[in-house]
Amino acid sequence: MSCLPGCEAICQVDAPLSEHTWYKLGGRARFLLTPRDEAELATVLECCRREGVRWRVLGRGANVLVRDAGVDGAVIKLVGPAWEQVRWDGAVVTAAAGADFPRLAKQSVERGLGGLDGLAGIPGSVGGIVRMNAGGKYGNIGQVTRAVRVMYADGRIETWAAERIGFGYRHTEINNVIVLEATFVLQPGDRDSLRERFQAIWKEKAAEQPAVSGRTAGCIFKNPLVDGQRLPAGRLIDQAGLKGVRAGGAEISRKHANFIEAGQGAKAQDVIDLMEMAQQAVRRSAGIELEPEIEVW
Repeated sequence: MSCLPGCEAICQVDAPLSEHTWYKLGGRARFLLTPRDEAELATVLECCRREGVRWRVLGRGANVLVRDAGVDGAVIKLVGPAWEQVRWDGAVVTAAAGADFPRLAKQSVERGLGGLDGLAGIPGSVGGIVRMNAGGKYGNIGQVTRAVRVMYADGRIETWAAERIGFGYRHTEINNVIVLEATFVLQPGDRDSLRERFQAIWKEKAAEQPAVSGRTAGCIFKNPLVDGQRLPAGRLIDQAGLKGVRAGGAEISRKHANFIEAGQGAKAQDVIDLMEMAQQAVRRSAGIELEPEIEVW
């Protein structure tokens, strides 16, 4: 298999994707492309269009499970200086799509700016965080997002205001475009108070969830909406009796049932089997359909 014509300098062939996700599972990508700037990204998209190759964008892999069969197409990864730039202008910060979100959140706290402190402990890239409207009980990224710059498949670039992004619960209208950068409007506050809140949320998550450094992909399922209220998916799975249940090398976390941990010898299919098991059990016990929060490629 040869490189994608026209993209040889930034293309890996038959690239293992397990090296690029938190789960460290899954197969290979036909092409792994690492454009160094927006111009090269537009070239990559043109090459994919010309060759009829489907593409996906991979951030830091914190919310993705790659199937064992891999991806028969192009995976685009935005890494390098151009994709990690952060610009501060008072309480307004603009971060490129590949910027590390936990680092950005911590930097905002150290600058005495509130708005990202409630998202302490959420891993991922800025682009991925915005695309899924990541968040938790202390808020979501959509609440502080002013705009995003996106690139279409034909290379066109537009800026979308927050209203167009369509922020909802773990949802946006960012589909079939690539986030280039996002602009957030934060609130000046007391640095010591923000730091204390940030650390408290970190500690709370560490006590209730598997370690961020572990082989998980965060919450597996969205909290289902029932009679106007969000019910904790982890509690539903726990009540169905699945905490600690294993499939191959994977296990439904004993600490928080909405996490599936990958252990030694785990395969992506083990995680998928546990996901299906949890959905079936909650359907039987509570009559509720669980919708995945992670992306399964």
